[in-house]
Amino acid sequence: MNKKQKPLIAFLPAAGLGERLRPVTGHIPKPLLPFMGEPLIDMVLERLAQVSPARIGVNIHYKPEMFRKWASGSPHAGHITFFEERQILGTGGALRNAKDFLSEGFCFLVHNADILMDVDLQRLVDAHVRSGNIATLATHHYPALANVVIDKDGRVLDVESPGLSLPSPSDSPENPSGSAKRTAYTGIAVYSPEILDYLPEGVSHVTIAWLAAARAGRKVQTVDFTGCRWNDIGTPATYAAGVLETLSLNGETVYRSPGADCGRIEAQGYLVLETGCKVHEGATLRNCIIMPGAKISGRERHENSIIGPDYCLELPEAVMRTGSPGKPGEGSAPPLENPLFPGAGPLFPSKKNSGVDRFEETYLIGLGGSDRRYFRMRDSSGRMKGPNGSLVLMECLPGDKDFERHIEYTRFFAEIGVPVPGLLAVDGKGKRALFEDLGDLSLYAWLKLPREKAEIADIYKKIIGILSILHTRAHGQLDKCAMLAERRFDYDHLRWETGYFLERFVTGLMGISPPPGLDEEFHLLASLVASFPKAVVHRDFQSQNIMIEADMEGAARSGGGPVKNPFFPRPRIIDYQGARIGPHAYDLASILWDPYSRLDDGLRDEALDYYIGLREKGGEPPDLPSAKDFKRTILPCRLQRHMQALGAYAFLSQMKGKRYFLKHIPEGLRLLKEDIAECSGQKNHGIEIDLPVLSRLVNGLDFKG
Repeated sequence: MNKKQKPLIAFLPAAGLGERLRPVTGHIPKPLLPFMGEPLIDMVLERLAQVSPARIGVNIHYKPEMFRKWASGSPHAGHITFFEERQILGTGGALRNAKDFLSEGFCFLVHNADILMDVDLQRLVDAHVRSGNIATLATHHYPALANVVIDKDGRVLDVESPGLSLPSPSDSPENPSGSAKRTAYTGIAVYSPEILDYLPEGVSHVTIAWLAAARAGRKVQTVDFTGCRWNDIGTPATYAAGVLETLSLNGETVYRSPGADCGRIEAQGYLVLETGCKVHEGATLRNCIIMPGAKISGRERHENSIIGPDYCLELPEAVMRTGSPGKPGEGSAPPLENPLFPGAGPLFPSKKNSGVDRFEETYLIGLGGSDRRYFRMRDSSGRMKGPNGSLVLMECLPGDKDFERHIEYTRFFAEIGVPVPGLLAVDGKGKRALFEDLGDLSLYAWLKLPREKAEIADIYKKIIGILSILHTRAHGQLDKCAMLAERRFDYDHLRWETGYFLERFVTGLMGISPPPGLDEEFHLLASLVASFPKAVVHRDFQSQNIMIEADMEGAARSGGGPVKNPFFPRPRIIDYQGARIGPHAYDLASILWDPYSRLDDGLRDEALDYYIGLREKGGEPPDLPSAKDFKRTILPCRLQRHMQALGAYAFLSQMKGKRYFLKHIPEGLRLLKEDIAECSGQKNHGIEIDLPVLSRLVNGLDFKG
């Protein structure tokens, strides 16, 4: 069999004891640790699918029966061969032990089973094949672990032993010109089978083969993957950071496994509930990972912790606050000029530079689609303190036209009783503002935890109450906000939305050319929606723009005392700078037919009737038509809204790199098809909305993800 006919083999070192991860690994081997219901090793195998290895070798030693049980249910079971080691043979000994297996391929790819890295494996394999290397190592710039000495061409000269005082690479005999540098090995490499001849029998480290092969004149080279996501799951802190980073990269703050037994709880920050855990009603959790086998009573309160069957590991908040894709605690403390705080004087007068203050514990938060950045900030002086013990700094780009609107709308809405974050200070020149901190629990995340039907109905009634205020009181007092009064959600804007749907979703993502006749149907739809009764509308009134706080006043009124109670949630709205004067029904369509959070049909009807009842009872302008006539306006607004949402998901995933928005497309498309299916019946209710071309287009769309 020649080289071209031989397959690619993969090998996953998985025999380690994971001692630095104890007590977590006292129950589960490190490669099988759960990441939101998925073992770490499965995530590695998903990455290996890039290069489709014919066979996969895995060496095991610690708790081998757990690996065999995992493999029995794995879709990769038919490709996996285990190499059980009576004693741990090391990174080199493991390869030598599997020599016959690894020699069956034209080359083999080694990927540590306990790391997360989004390296392009095909690029690494291709580089190995083209170069004629005997070993090609994936490396990156990581000074703390940089012990591989390479020359200017990336060829390995030496490997420094951890803990030893060694000369600088510029002084080494192999590098007289001083051009060498250190780099860090990622745990991923591609080898030609000949590398195995440079390893001794028994226990060894793979670096022995690197250096022996290099000294024998064979090419051992590196490929730099600096900038790729990388996490070595070696300690409880790096495990927690990896889990929360993965959660964040999925666009989530809460994960509850279907196999987690969880009652009604209060949650804030990041929360992961793995299969096999049990959390009783009344528990309070903030920034926690609850492991299989963990049991938490209703009286317990935990934050910044990994909790298992017989342990509770408290970690620094800096580890547990990955609020945006990237490294935990990403973001530096931005300086705040004193004019933000008129009359307060320097916040930290002991500092030499009293003209610039810095808050402590400043880090990025937020998972939305905008280019604005939000920092959570804590002020240890206590002078500036929100209800959650922290503040939020909004930082906008210099050309952000929404900044002034955001500030003016905040002031206006707060004045008339719309529940928005409190505005504490504004730096107009720097396009920054300080707001009170509403926490991390959006309605979207709140609904991921167990809720009784009555609870959900109650929270939606509160949210609908906010809409009623927005649509009546705000509209009736527009003279107080000229900036809002001039903003129209009219025919032109509606046509922009459907054009956005075509450009970004239909053509850009799905690769389909718009059919003839569609423009005329979009003209008819926009003309119809533009004719509906208008008021001040949020225009993006969906579950991720509604924050949920525990209502201390509500708890006190019920006799529960002035303490936060998870069963008295209070909603407040954010991201309202896009508000305009438009059709009332658009906001109802946005929240009650929300692709982010599917609502039960009965609860949706109840919420809609509640809105109409509030409007009829309130008698505030602008007056609605009859309930029957108003309900007829909702379907056309649903069509507009769902096309806009699909365009946004495509744009944010493709153009902004926020791939997690793709997961919302199936539900958005399902809703749009449901809208289309209902169109034919609308003619009988007095509204003509026959859209045959759009119907054929939408019903032919099939998104695979």
